Amino acid sequence: MKPLPQQPHKILVRSTNWIGDAVMTSPAVRTIRENFPESEITLLVHPWVADVFRFSPRIDRLFIYEKKGRHKGIRGMLQLAAELRQEQFDCAILLQKAFEAAFITRMAHIPARAGYAADGRSLLLTHRVHKTLEAVKKHEVHYYQRLMLGLGLRPAPTELELFIPGDQIDAVKARVAAMADFEVGTLPMIGFNPGAAYGPAKRWPAEKFAQLAQMICRDSRSRIVLFGSEADRATCADIIARSGAAAPRMLNLAGSTSLIEAMALIGECDVFITNDSGLMHVAAALRTPLVAIFGSTDHVATGPYADNAVVIRKPLPCSPCKRPHCPEKHFRCMQLIDSDEVFAAVNTILEQR
Repeated sequence: MKPLPQQPHKILVRSTNWIGDAVMTSPAVRTIRENFPESEITLLVHPWVADVFRFSPRIDRLFIYEKKGRHKGIRGMLQLAAELRQEQFDCAILLQKAFEAAFITRMAHIPARAGYAADGRSLLLTHRVHKTLEAVKKHEVHYYQRLMLGLGLRPAPTELELFIPGDQIDAVKARVAAMADFEVGTLPMIGFNPGAAYGPAKRWPAEKFAQLAQMICRDSRSRIVLFGSEADRATCADIIARSGAAAPRMLNLAGSTSLIEAMALIGECDVFITNDSGLMHVAAALRTPLVAIFGSTDHVATGPYADNAVVIRKPLPCSPCKRPHCPEKHFRCMQLIDSDEVFAAVNTILEQR
C-alpha cells in the first residue's frame, strides 16, 4: 500500500458516531496529530459527539455533520460533500467504518482516503487497512490504533484523553450548588448512570439502583447525582421515587445538561456507577473511579479502558449475546447482579479515598 502524503496541508478526520466510540478513538486522534504536527486537522463530527473533542489540542477545528438537519438524506450528503470539496483537503482518515464515510469523502474529491476496508467501501478508499482477528479480539482502543499502524503511522500511547477547561468545571459546580444542598468537593459525590443506548439489555434495573442508593446514603454522607439523556430522565425520577429516605440526597440531571457539563461533573465524582455506555468511557478517560455493570455486551472489547475501574458481571452461557433485548427472556445477566455486590465495590473505592 502506498504511504499517506508525508506533509499534508489539510487533513479531514471522520469521527465515529457515538460518545463512547469517540472517546475510545482519542488515542488514534492523538496518533494522527503526533504524526502530522504541522497539518491542519479538521474533525467531521455529529453535534451530539462534538463536545468530546471541542477543547482537544489534537485538532484545529470541528466540522459539524448535521445529519438530522441540513445534511439529512442523500441530498444532504451530497451537500456535505460539496462543502468539504470547497475546503480542499489533501487527506481523509476515516475512523468510522461505514460506507457513508467513504462515499462522502470520495464525492468531496479528497485525493487520499484512508480507513478500514469494510462495509463494501474498499473501492472508494485509496488507502485500505484490512481487519485482523487479533484486532477484533482486543479492546476497541487497539482496533483504532491498529488502523493507524496499518496506515504506516507511529502509534501514540493508548491512554484515553478528554480535555475540559477549568471554567467549564467551575460553571457546572456552581450550577449544582444552586440546585442542591451541597457544594461539589465538600461531600463524597456518587454518580449514577442508569441509561444506555442500544436497548434495555444493557441496563441494570431501576429498582436495583434504588436499593444501592439506600445503602450508600445509609452508610455515608454521600450525595448522588444521576446522569443521562432526556430519554433517561423518567428512569432517573423512578429511581429517586423508589429510594425512600435517600431521595432528598439525590439530584436528577438527566436531560438537563450539555455533554460538556456532564463530562465536567463526572470528572468531579468520587465514584461513578454505570452501565456499558458512552458516559462510562467518559469516566474512564477522566480517571474517575468507576463501577461498570455488564450484561449483554462484551466487557473485553468495550469495557472501561482504565486501571481504576471495577467490572461486575455474571458469566452465563448466553452472555455476552450483544443483543438489545434478552433473547432468552430471563434477563439473568443483569438480574443476578445484586445491589449488595455493587455497594461493596463502591464502598471499597470510597474507603481508599
